[in-house]
Amino acid sequence: MSTLRGARVLVTGGAGFIGSHLVTTLLQDAGVARVVVLDSLATGSRENLAHLADDPRLDLWVGDVADPADAAAAVAGAEVVLHLACLGVRHSLHDPVENHRVNASGSLTMLQAALHEGVGRFVHVSSSEVYGTAQYAPMDEGHPTCPETVYGAGKLAGEAYARAHFRTYGMPVVVARPFNTYGPRSHFEGDSGEVIPRTIVRALCDLPALVFGDGEQSRDFTHVSDTAAGLVALAESPDVVGRTVNLGSGSEVTVNELADLVHGLVGHDGPVAEHLEARPGDVRRLLVDDALMRTLCDWRPRVDLRTGLADLVDWFAAQDRTPREMLQRIDDRNWVAS
Repeated sequence: MSTLRGARVLVTGGAGFIGSHLVTTLLQDAGVARVVVLDSLATGSRENLAHLADDPRLDLWVGDVADPADAAAAVAGAEVVLHLACLGVRHSLHDPVENHRVNASGSLTMLQAALHEGVGRFVHVSSSEVYGTAQYAPMDEGHPTCPETVYGAGKLAGEAYARAHFRTYGMPVVVARPFNTYGPRSHFEGDSGEVIPRTIVRALCDLPALVFGDGEQSRDFTHVSDTAAGLVALAESPDVVGRTVNLGSGSEVTVNELADLVHGLVGHDGPVAEHLEARPGDVRRLLVDDALMRTLCDWRPRVDLRTGLADLVDWFAAQDRTPREMLQRIDDRNWVAS
């Protein structure tokens, strides 16, 4: 029987990029009775949930996951918690203390609130950044964890708190480690800006991609619809409780190759890339071994990178804001405090 059908679900960070897609999947495909979103709107937005504004099953609560009162109020009545709320990698380089407060302390606060509420499943959404650069590839769940940034360290601390709640209290926890996710509503702006949306916006402005370092650093990109489906599967599977599970596409692409792909899809025939100095804390290689996810949840990614990128180029081109307007919101060196 489905864990989610008819359930009351809390999604922290549900107004963010991945979170808003997850909320959509829960409401439209998983048959939940109610979704409460707890989000500070520091990186998320009401706009990300605007397409669900008329759904009476959705409640957006603006609050802080690291505040015990906000956490307790949001989790009250929830049967399932999917905890995504966090601040990003580049943010951690210029504000490590606040990044830790939200990502690590906020995770502990949410776990304690969920424990006291007696939730039936807690999905802690971590990150492939806990691994640091690949020591071998593909990277299974037993790969050493050696994060390069405070973001990765904070995510690893949150994982440890989640596993401790399973081992000490028997709390039904699963830890998800998504690799790089892309798709509609992905961040191009500020210290949340990521390589794919930034490259698309620049290409639509007939500008080359900004590539930090030699561009041979590689990533494993998963379309957001597949990431959301994977998180739903982890919330439902009876075989994942107490486990740590990778979630990725199993395909590797370098930043240089990515720039070529995007500029080909946009039809920009100028210079593809402008190389700048390497960024601090930049992981060199990520490539998932997702055999455990496939075995335990019978999950497979459905969207290949080229198809997903083509759809995302169309999505950005169709926005109300022009590419030039979006370009003004990009911080080229978004690891530096503005």
